[in-house]
Amino acid sequence: MYQEIAKNKRLSYLLIVIVTALLIVLGYAIGYATGLGWFGLVIALAIAIGLGLASYFQGDKMVLAVSHARPVTHEDAPQLYNVVEEMAIASGNPVPAVYIIDDPAPNAFATGRDPQHSSIAVTSGLLAKMNREELQGVVAHEMSHVRNYDILFATLVGIMVGAIALMADFFLRWSIFGGARRNENDNNGTIGVILLVAALVLAILAPIAARMVQLAISRKREYLADVSAVKLTRNPNGLASALEKIAADKEVLVEANRATAHLYIAQPIKKFENRSRGLFDTHPPIQERIRILRAMAHEAPAPESA
Repeated sequence: MYQEIAKNKRLSYLLIVIVTALLIVLGYAIGYATGLGWFGLVIALAIAIGLGLASYFQGDKMVLAVSHARPVTHEDAPQLYNVVEEMAIASGNPVPAVYIIDDPAPNAFATGRDPQHSSIAVTSGLLAKMNREELQGVVAHEMSHVRNYDILFATLVGIMVGAIALMADFFLRWSIFGGARRNENDNNGTIGVILLVAALVLAILAPIAARMVQLAISRKREYLADVSAVKLTRNPNGLASALEKIAADKEVLVEANRATAHLYIAQPIKKFENRSRGLFDTHPPIQERIRILRAMAHEAPAPESA
């Protein structure tokens, strides 16, 4: 279990370094091609910071609003609230705000910027279809996202990917409307032409590469949250059983969309779930996650009965 946690953390940090490097290289390349020099990098960082501040302070509210999640209290959903409190105590974090999404498909997600400003949302379908042990596993998974700062991690990576896409789009439009030809004449040399072409190629490929890395990070953090959840519950079978039920369920999560799909514990958009797995998937294969959890169950001691 601890080896899985360490491995996924290392891979996540490596991937975020790659995205940062892409942002810096693209910013400098566009700056050179447009005659701005290092100012292109300054613009790139300014875009990233601006988007970051907006997402940092308002991102969770937007996600909850788009998902039509409603806040609940202990009186509204006592079992859910008790389980959230238990996992908060086990993780050493404050109790997050608790939300329910009125949808029959079983699923859940966490959002927020840190453990002090976090929320966990579960669907009404999850509450109806899971027993307490399975609900504990799902909530522990989401609490692990909070504890591991995945909610902030995903936001920061998304900001950089968005900045890369905006910069690339600006540069390609600038090139189409004659900026590239003017710059080619200004450089008046083979090196200038080569660098301009390199910048154009980078502007096309960088957003694709950054998006692939972002999704790879998302998949690694899901694995990390799974094994971290086992640390909280000491019961791999609870989460494994919950994932099996979610995978077998045929209900469509109406409130999910492409912008929020990566937040959920399992792919909520069913039409993407059964296609061949690839670099653009938001989640790791659910059967592989179940296999890892079941393997951990053979190594871990059985949970103590209450």
